[in-house]
Amino acid sequence: MTSVHVTDLVKDYTIRNGLKRTRLRAVDHVSLELTPGRTVALVGESGSGKSTIAKILTRMEKPTAGTVAVERDDGTTVDRSAYRREVQMVFQDPFASLNPFHSIEHHIARPLRIHNRTAKGEETRERVLEMLERVNLTPAANIAPRRPHELSGGQRQRVAIARALAPGAKVLIADEPVSMLDVSIRLGVLNLMGRLQREDDLAVLYITHDLATARHFSDEITVLYRGRVVERGPADAVILDPHHEYTKLLAAAAPDPERPGRVTAADPVDRDAIDNSACYDHFAGEWREAGVPAAEAKAVTRAD
Repeated sequence: MTSVHVTDLVKDYTIRNGLKRTRLRAVDHVSLELTPGRTVALVGESGSGKSTIAKILTRMEKPTAGTVAVERDDGTTVDRSAYRREVQMVFQDPFASLNPFHSIEHHIARPLRIHNRTAKGEETRERVLEMLERVNLTPAANIAPRRPHELSGGQRQRVAIARALAPGAKVLIADEPVSMLDVSIRLGVLNLMGRLQREDDLAVLYITHDLATARHFSDEITVLYRGRVVERGPADAVILDPHHEYTKLLAAAAPDPERPGRVTAADPVDRDAIDNSACYDHFAGEWREAGVPAAEAKAVTRAD
């Protein structure tokens, strides 16, 4: 099995305005652990740094500072081509992540060939059909020759999941995988991912801004605000007993079936006044400094 250890991750971007350059810190000393069979939800609004972390984990971006260590159970480091094979991503947009000129079979066969998972054409086709059946796209023989535009959004996202798992992924980075799907099919896709996780003992990072699906699908929730972790803990503890004002704001904005028609907080909130200098850790039961190296973070006193 494969685990991911993210320690003090920092990502800075340089913004140019004429001759002037300024620094934007998109991710500020974020640490998290992804372990087999468990799902960590990374929750936050657009611009909080969620997708930047996903790109760093999949090596589409390089971190400014911090480490991402991927290790197997025996302590050996996963690197180079093995890293690409074992850490895979499911993108947010199933309409843009698949090439419209190629068949569904091509999309799944390509990672199989690139990572040497199959040797011959017939073996590759059999594996493609097997992967389609695993994500409930049946009859697989009829789905394989189709183009992406011939499938629904939910079916396309299932193809994207099959493509990610095809090379033998052990760590799945799911970047808002259901946000662009109809509400009626979101639960089906999440349940599919849950089943595949149990079957393959996957470590999953589930990126979302939806607290409801985060609680349903994840074991642990990490809340990001302006690049910093402001709250973390077991999913139920973060949702039912939020401590940070930003987490409370997210919870208040989530639709509640017991309060039909009320989907926003009753009182307006000054977002600029929200403090992200401290993080509440439900595991430790205390407030700690945020935006500093984990080894240097001190406990702080703060009123909820």
